[in-house]
Amino acid sequence: MNAYQGFAYYYDELMEEAPYKEWVLWIEKTLTANEVTAPHLLDVGCGTGTIMADLIKKGYRIDGVDASEEMLAVANEKMPKDQGSRLFCQDMRELEGLGVFDTVIVTCDSLNYLLTKKDVEKAFASFYSHLKTGGLLLFDVHSLSYMEDVLAGFQFAESLENRSCIWNCYNGEDPYSVEHELTFFIKEEDGRYRRFDEFHYQRTFSQQEYEDMLRAQGFKNVRVTADFTDQPPGQGSDRIFFTAIKKDLQ
Repeated sequence: MNAYQGFAYYYDELMEEAPYKEWVLWIEKTLTANEVTAPHLLDVGCGTGTIMADLIKKGYRIDGVDASEEMLAVANEKMPKDQGSRLFCQDMRELEGLGVFDTVIVTCDSLNYLLTKKDVEKAFASFYSHLKTGGLLLFDVHSLSYMEDVLAGFQFAESLENRSCIWNCYNGEDPYSVEHELTFFIKEEDGRYRRFDEFHYQRTFSQQEYEDMLRAQGFKNVRVTADFTDQPPGQGSDRIFFTAIKKDLQ
């Protein structure tokens, strides 16, 4: 499921308006609310490591995993060399050998790249196996309405001095899914432009389906909020946030 290839090296520029600081604040508030102190975190789908780097600056111990070697190469440049943070190239559905963590985080709608309920279930089982008893799973996904009413039909174009980007989104074949088509034109040193194309597919499921899949894997105390707030999701919510606790099955 390596979706990011050439795109990885321009991802940060394209996503410079993303609310990374709000994700970091949500993570910190959730850890505090659950009385998690000095945690060892695993950032699944860490991408280019922006959230990891911010959390490291705040004193957290954190490792990252992503399916894209290209994204991890960018992330590696952001990691303080004296902090000992590890980066792994693995599929979130099949994590292995990473150790046991106090908290697993999956931010920036990374989970929406899993296209079937079976894949989501495998990922939840994978996260569960890498959490200590009482450990937290934190993740966010696109809401059904955001996928249908906002992303589908989304268009974006930008032309800068050294690169241009065209980004179009279309309804996917699956329910509540979208196809992202991205085209980049990058100016080379000789003045010519190099084109490369990216294709991404995302899908989401209902709040209830995510809750059911979490509980089926043994997670308890599932809490659901929306849009970086403490409020439950509503009809117009864009992003849904989940917190769940690993408790051994009796």
